[in-house]
Amino acid sequence: MDKIKFGTDGWRAIIAQEYTVQNVARVAFATAVWLKQKNANPLVVIGHDCRFGGRLFTDTAIKVLCSLGIKVISCERFVSTPMISFGVLTHHADQGVVITASHNPPSYNGFKLKGAHGGPTPPEQITEVENLIPDSEVEISGDLQDYQAQGLLSYVNLDSEYEAYIRTKFDIEAMNQSPFKMAYDAMYGAGQDVVRNLFPKAVLLHCEINPSFKGIAPEPLHKNLLELSATIKNTPELKFGLANDGDADRIALYDEDGKYVDSHHIILLLIHYLHKYKNLSGKVAIAASTTLRVNKLCEKYGLPCEVTPIGFKYISQIMMHEDVLVGGEESGGISVKGHIPERDGIYDGLVIYEFMNATGKTLKELCKEIYDIVGEFYYERADLHLTEELKQHAMTLCKNGITAFGKYQVIDTNLIDGYKYELPNNCWTMIRASGTEPLLRIYAEGNSYDEVMDILKSVRSSLGV
Repeated sequence: MDKIKFGTDGWRAIIAQEYTVQNVARVAFATAVWLKQKNANPLVVIGHDCRFGGRLFTDTAIKVLCSLGIKVISCERFVSTPMISFGVLTHHADQGVVITASHNPPSYNGFKLKGAHGGPTPPEQITEVENLIPDSEVEISGDLQDYQAQGLLSYVNLDSEYEAYIRTKFDIEAMNQSPFKMAYDAMYGAGQDVVRNLFPKAVLLHCEINPSFKGIAPEPLHKNLLELSATIKNTPELKFGLANDGDADRIALYDEDGKYVDSHHIILLLIHYLHKYKNLSGKVAIAASTTLRVNKLCEKYGLPCEVTPIGFKYISQIMMHEDVLVGGEESGGISVKGHIPERDGIYDGLVIYEFMNATGKTLKELCKEIYDIVGEFYYERADLHLTEELKQHAMTLCKNGITAFGKYQVIDTNLIDGYKYELPNNCWTMIRASGTEPLLRIYAEGNSYDEVMDILKSVRSSLGV
């Protein structure tokens, strides 16, 4: 049998290769055994996003869980990852399961685990589940209707519950009268219906079911959101663009000029709004690939800042035990105080939208406020699909020690996750092999776009990639 290993955020694999009904059953079986070791009468909340086979794989997991006597709450339609985490909390469940591959290409699906605290299951518990995955096939038995009749399975409208909650956290009616008209790109993902319901006047893009995502990975990067950018540029009344990934836990924004606003800027904006404008405090927790400007802003505001390995599960762990104002990562997964300890691209977007409406300032003007404190900066990430030989060669060079990338001298090296190199004039670069895909990622930040591109070019030249 295939060896199943969880990555940075869940187990992901290519559908009909490693990601099969039987392998999903094996992971569900391990989850069930693990839960029964921890709880006398465990309850699981499970759902799927808009990916191919979501209902089939969810029903498979439900049958395995129920056949082992575990009670299950599910939803009869697609849901976002934050809806599952929110559902775990509101239904007092012991575990959440999301059938999703998040931002990965359409050929992938996955299996995420969510803890009773309403966020990613801690890494040590993931390892415990992994160790229980059997090396042989497991039985998939029973009928869903029979499990309902036995009281083991029930269906609830997790999306409606989440939408009602959002209405208690934001003045949605006032937002619908905002002079900053919104455009929303669901990337064919699970955020589409809740945004449509909350903002019926918004311009909606890719808010329909298309499991192929039209061949584009549902990752909210500018290269995947060109239609959203163009729509804003060509529609003067549009002043705010929001995009989410396939399971709606990641975010990207666009300003009134159709300019991409990345997660580094969003994290800074959230800290700025929540602390300076709303007088909230707490620790800021960021993944290692996040801009160094966050540390600078935290120093300015007297907020503690902790850097974690990449993976929101590490940030969520801090949120379980400490008072956290903002927790975020470069990939667009962010959580804020007053919400669940989980990435939530819709919620984060509404906090920024609230910021705009409260101040009467555009997103561009709010970014200028940030620049006045930490300086203007630019960021890019190169995702390189390489042979394993080339990828390992690059990582070996990093391991052996690098003192410069062309003209860019290395001032300091951070080894929390991958290799992050601090360069002169507030610049940095980072090299890391992906935990969920066969690629090498090179991150770079500089004081101008040209400088960023030059840093990336110098790094690639030094690594021979």
